[in-house]
Amino acid sequence: MTVDLAVVGLGYVGLPLVFEAVHAGLSVRGYDVNQGVVDGLNGGVSHIDDLSDEQIADLVSRGFSATTDPAVLAEAKHVVICVPTPLGEDGGPDLAAVRAAVADIARHLQPGQVVILESTTYPGTTEEIVQPMLEAGGLKAGSDFHLAFSPERIDPGNQSFGAKNTPKVVGGVTPESTEAAAEFYGSVVDTVVRTKGTREAEMAKLLENTYRHINIALVNEMARFCHELGIDLWDVIDAAKTKPFGFQAFYPGPGVGGHCIPIDPNYLSYNVRARLGYPFRFVELAQEINATMPSYVVNRAQDILNEDGKALRGATVLLLGVTYKPNIADQRESPAVPVAKHLADKGATVTFHDPHVQAWHANGTSVERVPDLEQAVAEADLVMLLQHHRDYDVEALAAGAKRFFDTRGVASEGETVSRL
Repeated sequence: MTVDLAVVGLGYVGLPLVFEAVHAGLSVRGYDVNQGVVDGLNGGVSHIDDLSDEQIADLVSRGFSATTDPAVLAEAKHVVICVPTPLGEDGGPDLAAVRAAVADIARHLQPGQVVILESTTYPGTTEEIVQPMLEAGGLKAGSDFHLAFSPERIDPGNQSFGAKNTPKVVGGVTPESTEAAAEFYGSVVDTVVRTKGTREAEMAKLLENTYRHINIALVNEMARFCHELGIDLWDVIDAAKTKPFGFQAFYPGPGVGGHCIPIDPNYLSYNVRARLGYPFRFVELAQEINATMPSYVVNRAQDILNEDGKALRGATVLLLGVTYKPNIADQRESPAVPVAKHLADKGATVTFHDPHVQAWHANGTSVERVPDLEQAVAEADLVMLLQHHRDYDVEALAAGAKRFFDTRGVASEGETVSRL
């Protein structure tokens, strides 16, 4: 073993880990099955929001390199799996990428290596799937090599917390494996938190995101009946969050996006149903509420146009911001997609603008990106703010629109401005 770390999966989770490890003085290699990603990184080109081309070029100058050859895995003292786990058709995680990564590692597993899974999944995955695959060659986890789970906590676009200063949760298949993984992360990040085992570490990730999922659903449902009751929920939240204890502010929106909130809690619900035979009712109710927000938003848009005697069918609706969170280009599970679909189904002509997105497809159809934002705002029958990017002067946009529907609660109320 000639290098300190090999990272499997060089995306929004794997690359920040590479960055911190290289800057901690470790020798690092990257392994990814996407030749385009590998070639880009070796050429100093970034494909994620959180790292610039200049930062990738600097990593290369410090000795980092990426490859599509799994033989590199045999050279590393530590191997960390950071591959995606999308939602499968059965409602559980699609572990195809995890299984493929583990199979590659198993073929090159060396005594003394430390293998860590970071990909989000349901409790039991590390011990029930990863461990048997790695032990099939004769080496035993906890003695011949170490195996642990450490949930990724990357928040794309977060300027305050990154891979280094976000505490790292670690749980191994044995206490020795926990310590081996904790020692590695301790050389890269500021704080390491040990759990009793892999299942506790796996569950911690799901608890974090289920907590957010449920609370977002709570305010999304409140947004509906507060509108009917003539109550400004945004003002309510501003008042409630002045309490210095016992309350954390969550905000309504057109839906939930990204990998974590709309997907991860389903892993837990799936696991509870599969293993225990009954539903995780909080999660399933939250999913129902959050999943229906795009259609609710479109119904509100229809009502807004009706106030001016304008039908949604035939109307031009301009969507502002189609990413899943502000100030990044990431579009994973963005609620803008179902919003666009519902609008199109009702006969609206949909256009979009996003400073971070040059081309956008919704439901397999290319959506027109307006070339002149100011002109498009003035001409649209309805302008809908779906994502509050810092590039947008929301007050100016709202003032220039015939009708402005603010789903993020940032525009001042006015005669032509409606808020969710």
